[in-house]
Amino acid sequence: MNCYNDFAYIYDRLMHSDINYERWADYIENIFALNDISPDLVCDLACGTGNMTVPLARRGYNMTGADISQDMLNIAREKSEGLDILYLCQSITRLDLYGTMGAFICMIDGFNYILSPALLIRALSRIKNCFLDPGGLLIFDISTRYKLQNVIGQNTFIHSDPKVFYAWQNRYLKQKHISDMLLTFFVRQKNGYKRFEERHIQRAYTEEEMRFIVKKAGFSQICTYDELSFSPPRPDSERIVFVCR
Repeated sequence: MNCYNDFAYIYDRLMHSDINYERWADYIENIFALNDISPDLVCDLACGTGNMTVPLARRGYNMTGADISQDMLNIAREKSEGLDILYLCQSITRLDLYGTMGAFICMIDGFNYILSPALLIRALSRIKNCFLDPGGLLIFDISTRYKLQNVIGQNTFIHSDPKVFYAWQNRYLKQKHISDMLLTFFVRQKNGYKRFEERHIQRAYTEEEMRFIVKKAGFSQICTYDELSFSPPRPDSERIVFVCR
C-alpha cells in the first residue's frame, strides 16, 4: 500500500475536482436512516486528508479517522481546526482502537488496496468482533473489476493545470486481478518544478468475492448498491457500495 507522502500535499487539489464529498456525506446519512441507526461514534478508515471525516464531524458525529500516512493525517488535522476529531496513524489491517464504534466507513477504494483476501478477512473480522457495536454498520465502497480492467485498464491519463502536471500510467494484470498504477508528478514551486512518483496497486475484487470476504468476517446482512444510489449494481458499475451488519 502506498503511504501518500509527497502526493498528500496535492491530493485534495486533484480529488475535489472528481468527488463531491458533501454528497457522499448525505448518502452515508441516508444509509444510517435507512438502517434505523443514529451512531454517535463513527470511524473513518483510510481517512486520508479527512475529506469524509470533516463533513461528518460538522454534522455532529463523534469522528475517529485512521490512516497509514502521517502526511495525510497532518493535512487532515489542519483542516479539522475547531473540531474534536481523533486521528490515528494506523493501517486498516492493524487497527487498535480505544473502544467500540456505532459505524465504520471506508470510502473511495480503501479496501482495494488490501491485496490479500485472507488479510482483508482478518481485518474485517477484527473490526466486527472487537470494535463494532452490536447492530452497528460497516459501510464501504470498492472500485469494481469492470472499472480497473476496462476503464483504467492499460491506459495512460494526462492531467495538466498551471500548478500540477501528471502522467498516470496503468497496467492491469489480468491473471492476478491487480491494477498497477504509476503516477509521475511535476508540481510548480517558486524555483521551477518538483518531480516525484507514486505507485499504487489495487486488487480488482468482484461483488461476489467481496460478499464472500465480508461473510467470512462475520457479517450476516450485506446490501450492495450502485454508486451514490440505492439501485442494485450493474455489470458496468464502476463503484459498488457495501452496507454490512
